[in-house]
Amino acid sequence: MNWYEKLNNYFSVEEMKSKEHMEKLLDEKGNVYYKDESDLHVMMYAEFDTFIFIDYLWVSSKARGKGIGHSLLEKLKEKNKPIILEVEPVDYEDTDTAKRLHFYRREGFAHAQSIGYSRRSLATNEDTELEILYWSPSNASEGFIYEQMKQMYEVIHTYKDKEVYGRSYQHVDEVLKYDEDRENNIFDNLQADK
Repeated sequence: MNWYEKLNNYFSVEEMKSKEHMEKLLDEKGNVYYKDESDLHVMMYAEFDTFIFIDYLWVSSKARGKGIGHSLLEKLKEKNKPIILEVEPVDYEDTDTAKRLHFYRREGFAHAQSIGYSRRSLATNEDTELEILYWSPSNASEGFIYEQMKQMYEVIHTYKDKEVYGRSYQHVDEVLKYDEDRENNIFDNLQADK
């Protein structure tokens, strides 16, 4: 199974970019967008001057709990930049959602609860609610994380979207919202699930 099949079998269709889109990013944005892979993992990420965005992180089920995910994150943390990623809220029918949240919490990630994120999938035309997690070596504010997410969305997620999919993703201002009064800590929901 190649790297794309591994990701495609693990992540929901609403979250997945097409293989063509990801290959264009690797080929044409190779100074920003990277793939780190082995037989047991695939990590796709973008590194900017001020932050890192993890697009996808997959570890083989037979290797989970053996420190591979931890090692991959440690390698990124050594770059001393905030690390941002998107996660699904806990889905009680998909136990991997809770396991992912437990993993990121153990790794020191915080929930950017001021940031609302809803994106329409070009594959299914369904709106997908995601949450933003981040790790910061310098206690970056959620306002800073929000601005970096906007940059990432415009540079990575919507890169050549019309060319690849025949239509464009929504404008960044429709997808990302910043509201300091938003009360939804994804880790609180996780604790209630224990």
